[in-house]
Amino acid sequence: MSFVVGVDAGGTSARAVAVAADGTVLGTGRSGGANPNSQPPATATAHLAEAIGGCLEGLDPQDASACVVGMAGTSKLTDPAVAALFEETWARLGLSGVRVLTDAEVAFASVTRAPDGTVLVAGTGSIAGRIRKRRLVSTVGGYGWLLGDEGSAFWLGREAVRTTLDALSGERELGELARSVLAAAGIETADRRRAWQRLITVANAEAPIRLARFAPLVSAAADARPILDRAADLLAGIALAAREPGEDTPVVLVGSVLSGPVGELVRLRLTGLDVLTSTDGMYGAAWLAAVEAYGDGATPPRRV
Repeated sequence: MSFVVGVDAGGTSARAVAVAADGTVLGTGRSGGANPNSQPPATATAHLAEAIGGCLEGLDPQDASACVVGMAGTSKLTDPAVAALFEETWARLGLSGVRVLTDAEVAFASVTRAPDGTVLVAGTGSIAGRIRKRRLVSTVGGYGWLLGDEGSAFWLGREAVRTTLDALSGERELGELARSVLAAAGIETADRRRAWQRLITVANAEAPIRLARFAPLVSAAADARPILDRAADLLAGIALAAREPGEDTPVVLVGSVLSGPVGELVRLRLTGLDVLTSTDGMYGAAWLAAVEAYGDGATPPRRV
């Protein structure tokens, strides 16, 4: 029996699904994160093998007509040694012709059958991309925390800490956001000067990307609206920059930041466009595999 395999290889988890030609889900599998940029490639491939192996249980891998893997960190596969590790994994699983795409491509395909459009990703980092014939052909942003990632969870967390430091430097009563940041950092506020020094020390003691842990505090604080508005301006800006003038195609929102108040504000800024939200890249990968195997008329997976 012919089937296809779709995989969402994210930073925190790897999920795989086997789908028959009529859209019936035949099996699923799950494991740990499989982003080779954020963890050792050997760990990423081991997690991929576990997830894909789970969805193939009871199936003959030789019956797989296509396999699409949507992966965060695809740039790592430009390293020949890493690419070889992935090829060895596919061979051990009995799969051939595995196509690795970006997580943005499978996220776009998870909510629309349109071949063209825009994808806006805002999680820990941020990037916008132009989709043509279901493939990412150009990007705006995505430079990482040091050079960009405007509007991302990292950016929101950094702005929360900076706003708190500014508040501690003055004499006004600390607002909700500042109090939340200090509480999350485990810092007492009785001595403002000492709290200021301590917050700088705490923020710099961890990997910079850890600032993203303060992002939810921005979404929850009543006095953080200026930061949220700025994030929405930046994200909507890169989404529009990825599009051609007058383009009438969908915009797909992806990532934790866009599932909350920032996402609502971005939608307002994109009024007049068809804005959709991706919820499960795994099924997008499965549908792209089905299109590869059976053509544009392929039946979408029946989600379970």
